[in-house]
Amino acid sequence: MVTHVQVVLPAFPRGFHLIDAHILQAVGALPNNGLLHVFIQHTSAGICINENADPTVLQDFNSVFDRLVPEGQSYYAHTLEGDDDMPAHIKSVLTGHSVSIPIVHGQLALGTWQGIYLCEFRNRGGNRRLLVSIYQ
Repeated sequence: MVTHVQVVLPAFPRGFHLIDAHILQAVGALPNNGLLHVFIQHTSAGICINENADPTVLQDFNSVFDRLVPEGQSYYAHTLEGDDDMPAHIKSVLTGHSVSIPIVHGQLALGTWQGIYLCEFRNRGGNRRLLVSIYQ
């Protein structure tokens, strides 16, 4: 059995934002066992699972991504939507568009220091839509 829930996240500033609570609030009670799959329906933002304890990790992510994929480069052809748009598309390919987490005993089986993150790569990305699927 599969259940799909549409989650609309509020607009977040550029950066990496913990969204576990948004997802869990939207889906409600989890089954005893199963799989939760989160898919972001955008091409200029991503989803990842990573460190949720030390905020300097997120600062480092921003620094590295901005260094790997700088804005305002003359080699970008897709420039109509602003200097941050094409780099955002490239960064989203690096993070990916989905994550899957086992559900064990009614809880997400994330590691002790893990959280689900929205990777917002636009300066003003706006609301972001997720499709959350629960497989039982």
